[in-house]
Amino acid sequence: MFVSPAFAENATAASAQSKTTTATQAGHSGPEAFPPFDSTYFPSALLWLAITFIAFYIFVKRVVVPQIGGVLENRREKIASDLRNAGRMKEEADAAIAAYEQELAAARAHAGEIGQKARDEAKIAAEAERRKIEASLEDKLARAEKRIAEIRASAMKDVGAVAEQTASLIVEKLTGGQSSKAEIAAALSSVRE
Repeated sequence: MFVSPAFAENATAASAQSKTTTATQAGHSGPEAFPPFDSTYFPSALLWLAITFIAFYIFVKRVVVPQIGGVLENRREKIASDLRNAGRMKEEADAAIAAYEQELAAARAHAGEIGQKARDEAKIAAEAERRKIEASLEDKLARAEKRIAEIRASAMKDVGAVAEQTASLIVEKLTGGQSSKAEIAAALSSVRE
């Protein structure tokens, strides 16, 4: 800002003159006191303090407290709602767990039934297979015994012929004479019985 030197001198002189006139009008000859500490201003300061306090009190009572109360009520309702939801969800979870455990028990029982049925079927199949094998073995045993009996009978026939020949040779060597086939056969048949 542009200020001329003449104007600056006039403004400074006017300001100094107004200060001296104010000091003499107030009746003070020394420096002025700080207004909040000056006792002449106490009644007006107390009045404005009371007005400000009452206005602030009314503002807090009518605006701030209802808002805080509303917020607290909303929070209380939200907490109650959350607790109700949590209780409902807990009941649903308990019901789901009970249903799961019931289904698990039913599945275990069904698995036990299936296992028992499979064991019974395997036992029946094994028993049938065992009977079939036993029948087959008995049949083979009967055929083997029949074959052994045939072989024994055949061998006994041959043994009889060999025994007759051997007996005739023994008699011939011992007695020096020959014996008849009928006599040797009679002697061998009496020994067999």
